Formats: sequence, C-alpha cells, structure tokens
Amino acid sequence: MSQDEPSGTARPDDDPLAAPRPEDEPKASGTRTDGPVSDPTEFEVGGPSGRFGTPGRPLRRSSFLVGFTGALGVLLAYAVFLGLRNAAGILVLVIIALFLAIGLHPAVVRLRGWGLPHGLAVAVVTLTVVLLIIGGVLALVPPVVTQSGQFVQQLPSYVDELRRNPTVNDLVVRYDVMERVRSAANADTIGRALGGVLGGAQLIFGTIFRALTVLVLTIYFLAYFDKLRALGYALVPRSRRERVQLIGDEILTRVGAYMVGALSIAVLAGASTFVFALVVGLPYPFALAVVVAVTDLIPQIGATLGAVVVTLVGLATDLPVGIACLVFFLLYQQVENYLIYPKIMRRAVSVNEVAALLAALLGVSLLGVVGALIAIPTVAALQLILREVVLPRQESR
Repeated sequence: MSQDEPSGTARPDDDPLAAPRPEDEPKASGTRTDGPVSDPTEFEVGGPSGRFGTPGRPLRRSSFLVGFTGALGVLLAYAVFLGLRNAAGILVLVIIALFLAIGLHPAVVRLRGWGLPHGLAVAVVTLTVVLLIIGGVLALVPPVVTQSGQFVQQLPSYVDELRRNPTVNDLVVRYDVMERVRSAANADTIGRALGGVLGGAQLIFGTIFRALTVLVLTIYFLAYFDKLRALGYALVPRSRRERVQLIGDEILTRVGAYMVGALSIAVLAGASTFVFALVVGLPYPFALAVVVAVTDLIPQIGATLGAVVVTLVGLATDLPVGIACLVFFLLYQQVENYLIYPKIMRRAVSVNEVAALLAALLGVSLLGVVGALIAIPTVAALQLILREVVLPRQESR
C-alpha cells in the first residue's frame, strides 16, 4: 500500500463490484473518439458492432409466438408448393437442358483439348446438335405429310368400296348413317373442328417454343458450366468441400458417360434399322431409322416401342416384310442387350437391373419420357452417394 492512499480505502482493481473506470470502458464504434473509426465490413464475423445500441434480451418463447411461427412456416411451405406446381413446366425444361449440358460437356472439353477456345467449342457442339435435330425433323415431316395427302386423295375410293359391300350398305341404311353424318355437319361441329385445328396449331407452336427454350438453356449451361459447378461447390462448408467435390465430379462424369453411351447405342440402332429397311424395301427407311433411334433413348421399353412401329409398317406393306421386321428386331435386341449395351454402358454406370427397371417405371409415371431418360443417371448418382456417404456413416455408428 502506498503512503498516498488511505489505509481504509480499497483500490478499484481490488473491488469486483466497483464501477469501471472511464478508460476501461469499451467505446462504441459509433461514438466520436480521438482517432479515426473504421466501419465494419458487411459480413464481419464476430459479435454485434455496437453501432446501433446494445442488443436486448431474447424474446420469450411463449405459446403464441411458437404457434405464430409454425403458422408462418406452413404458409411458406404451401406458397413454395404452389410456386413449384405453377412452374413445373419450366422446371422440366431446365432439368432437360441441365442433363443435356452435362452430357455434351465432355465433347466441349475434348474440343478445348484440341486447342479450340471455349466459346468456339460450345458453338461447334451446339451447331452439331441443331443440325441433327433439323435432319430428324426433315426426315419425319415429309413422310407424314405425304401419307396424309395420299389418304385424303384415296378416301373417296375407300367409301365407294365400302358402299359396294352389301353388308356395309345394309348397315348404313338400317342405322341411317348418312342422315346422322349430315346432321353432324352443322355449325357447332365446324366450330369444334376449328377449335381442334387451333389447338393443334397451339400444340405445334408450344412444342417449338419449348424446344427453343431447352436449346437456349443448354447453350447457357454449356457456356457457364465451370462457373456453375464452382459456385455449387462454394456453397458447401470448407471442411467438407473437397469430399463433396470429388463425389460431385464423379457423378457428373457418370451422367455424361451415360448420355454419350445412350446416344451411341441409339445411333447404332437407327443405322441398323436404316440398312435393314433398304434391304427389305420398307417405305421411308430414313424416317423409320430416326423413329427407332429416338425411341431407343428411352431405357428398358424404348427399343420395343421402335420395333413395334417398324413392324406395323412392315405388316401394312406386306405380310412377309412384317414377319422379317419382327425377326430382325428380336435378333437385334438380343445382340444389343447382351453384347452392345454391357460393353458401352456398364463401364459408365454400373446400375442394378432391377433398380434400372424400377427407376424407368417411376420416371415415366412422374415426368413421362423425360423421366425415363434421366432415370438411369439419377439412380447411378444415388447409388454412388449411398455407397460413399450413407453406408459408411451407418457403419461408423
């Protein structure tokens, strides 16, 4: 104790209940000080800055507050549901474009490896896809228009042949078919037919709009693929970012390999159908080849659909030709299922056959043909996550 201090007085440092001295008090950053004050950054880590006063006590968790918060959560969930339901069509287009971009990205990487700039590589891949689509449309539309015109021209002869048949003529007279047809051809029927024509035009223009939307989105996803992937990984915490990046890159690789493999198998199926159609003399062989190639993209059931279409055309042409079509597709599907598909696809995505079948059925029921197309890569991604994340976590518990 110093001689200048009274013996009965305790120092402020020794008294825990004493008021803090002015020099010990923390100064708020909003008050004037002798030195310059630096404004905190927008996302400064730490406690409150003190510029806007002292934080108050936390709100008490009353029953009213809990119920009000729960009601807001339910309303928010319902609003999200309505938004997703109203935007379901656009979301499907975004999913299609995203899968197309993932499947076409390896081609862009290959072109960049050959020395092409990124923008030029994206342009080359996009132009190739557009030319393939235009070629398919040009192969399908003329046969449909030609056959429709031939049917309209031959329709009067079909009616005359039916009228010459005594049985058909007796049925026409008995049930007064001509009078019913004449009464049906009134203004209401014409209006409904016009509505059907307008509905068909709306369907055509809507399909063109959706196709252009998917094309534009695919181009954007291809152009900014690396940036979007880096942004997705940046949203993951740093402690888990490396592992998530490795698993995510493997999933993207498998999805891209599946898309390339599926396109290769579809092109091979279309080329085989084209050669067979030329040999047996089927009408419009290129159009039938395009139909088989497009339907072959649908897993599990697509090859059967294409075979049914070509076989029906063959039966309509000639009975021996139809039988030849049936035999050809039975043999080709065996070769594809046991030789071509295992060598191309199982190296890319090793998916259980039962899981693939169930995924295809669920995909068709949920999203139609689009769901069937993305079913196999989705199952491959879920299988990888299950094996690398979920099962090891369960074993460690």
